[in-house]
Amino acid sequence: MDSASAGEWAPDSWKSRPIKQDVVYDDPAELAAVLGRVATLPPLVAAPEIDRLRGQLRDVAEGRAFLLQGGDCAESFDYCNPEAIEDKLKILLQMSLVLIWGMRLPIVRIARMAGQYAKPRSSPFEMVNGEQIMSYRGDNVNSIDPAQRRPDPQRLLSAYFHSASTINYVRLLLDSGFADIHKPEAWDLGHVRNDEIRREYQTIVNHLTDAFGFMGVIGAANSRMPALTTVDIYSSHEALLLDYEQALTRPIAKKPDEEAPSAPVAGRKRPYEPSTPPRRQLAPELCDWYNLSAHFIWIGDRTRQLNGAHIEYFRGVRNPVGVKVGPSMDADELVRVLDILDPLLEPGRVTLITRYGAGRIGDFLPAHVRAVQATAHRPVWCCDPCHGNTTTAPTGHKTRSFDAIISEITSSITIHRELGSRLSGVHLELTGEHVTECTGGSQELAPSDLPSNYQTFCDPRLNYEQSLDIAFKIAS
Repeated sequence: MDSASAGEWAPDSWKSRPIKQDVVYDDPAELAAVLGRVATLPPLVAAPEIDRLRGQLRDVAEGRAFLLQGGDCAESFDYCNPEAIEDKLKILLQMSLVLIWGMRLPIVRIARMAGQYAKPRSSPFEMVNGEQIMSYRGDNVNSIDPAQRRPDPQRLLSAYFHSASTINYVRLLLDSGFADIHKPEAWDLGHVRNDEIRREYQTIVNHLTDAFGFMGVIGAANSRMPALTTVDIYSSHEALLLDYEQALTRPIAKKPDEEAPSAPVAGRKRPYEPSTPPRRQLAPELCDWYNLSAHFIWIGDRTRQLNGAHIEYFRGVRNPVGVKVGPSMDADELVRVLDILDPLLEPGRVTLITRYGAGRIGDFLPAHVRAVQATAHRPVWCCDPCHGNTTTAPTGHKTRSFDAIISEITSSITIHRELGSRLSGVHLELTGEHVTECTGGSQELAPSDLPSNYQTFCDPRLNYEQSLDIAFKIAS
């Protein structure tokens, strides 16, 4: 047995392992008080919702569904407002509708939101105006304002309440018909500059409109079927700050022969079912541990050390988990990570989020796929085409090329197909707003266009139009 997987697991057993990207606070007593408070607050998501996602990701791993995961590179507390949340949901819903039409598969939707507040950095310090200051680590650690870079434990409490507000508003929207396909959003393709591409997109929109019209004629539009009125939207984030994650890790009593519940995450009524058991000590063999800060959590490329704290923490929670896989991971290491995180060989338990870069994917993905195929593991293979394609424009802005993003997706599809494997999802950094942070797409944004509405304080995101472009490209 690998040394990283040996021994009994507990929510705090990660503390015995070396940790990367840790945050050092000036006042440990204040940190302990904040974490103690978080540990007494209600969970942000429910265990039955996580179980439902586990079942859906099993379908993805076995080719019966496709994963769409997207959202901000790093959330700001300022994004917790109705317009920003609605814009993000709208683009994820529209993208999934296009993908359903093109792929004829159910789409599992996971949003990078309601908790994506932490940011790993290559260095703990940076130079600002000739002065060395602490790096910005995300809103749950410090501020983007250079004058407020001291790690503040109170921000962890703020992160909890901003996450709770975001999740609550998502539930409210879905319960109020925001995703009702009887009232599809107007498909405005005015941004598409290329006539041929516009005609291609319009063909898909026409097919969707015809389908809705047909459903209305046969009476399906008046149906009470839940699948026609709402969808599942799951929350996710990189579980970087393990103290915070531990505070929201709770024991849930096991149920014999339990199946994933049929009720969705939001938007449909269900009998009240507590998310956590009564406050009593459960015997370890009678409970499972769930991270109730989000439905899905992942390990970043900088924190996936085999004997490290993050792998140790992740191996013990019941949530489905993701692992970023880049050029620095060799094939043997990938298999060992799977052995630790998925000892029961559960299809869809682990999502491998590959991020190589359009020019390097051919050098690494084939070996990774073959190594996994030689095992009994059945992970979800998901392409992150954004992180490996970051460049600096002549304007000095960090950016990404739409063409490079599409190239990595299509190369991933081709490589998987040639090896008898399957690309089962995409993981995108996007926003529903009309920003100008990535070049290309049907708007044909040039580097000179970037300053016009460059909003990100972290990595560049696909805007609304470019995100929809991605869905249309995959569907067609």
